[in-house]
Amino acid sequence: MGPVMIAELAAIVVLAVLLVVALLMLRRIRLLRRGGVDVALRQSRAAEDPRGWHSGLARYRGDEFRWYRVGGLRSGPNVVLDRTRLEIVDRRSPVAGEMHPPGSTVLSCREGGTTWELAISADALTGFASWLESIPPGRSTGYRQAS
Repeated sequence: MGPVMIAELAAIVVLAVLLVVALLMLRRIRLLRRGGVDVALRQSRAAEDPRGWHSGLARYRGDEFRWYRVGGLRSGPNVVLDRTRLEIVDRRSPVAGEMHPPGSTVLSCREGGTTWELAISADALTGFASWLESIPPGRSTGYRQAS
């Protein structure tokens, strides 16, 4: 391989990386334009463990809370929580090392056999609680908070 071929391969790699970055930026812009709630999410861990959080946007669609990871290339939701099976198990303030905005609340929510933690602002928490409570009559009990 000569120096020209190496330079061409390097240029292709750089262009590929730039294309991926551009796609990520376009995806984020598209998500932000469509609206949503800023929510950091992770599968439940010990409260002292600040790792595993992912930033994203969430949208309500009927009985589903659809969470989209901001940094991913996937076009659909990364996590879908069903309102009829969702219950708030616990709530707490962020611990040291968790990079959530001031005034955030960390909710521990269980859906089926999986427990998720959602870091959510006070305004978004009000909307989330209202969404859980507002299930139509004749369906599941709706808002549930574990005792």
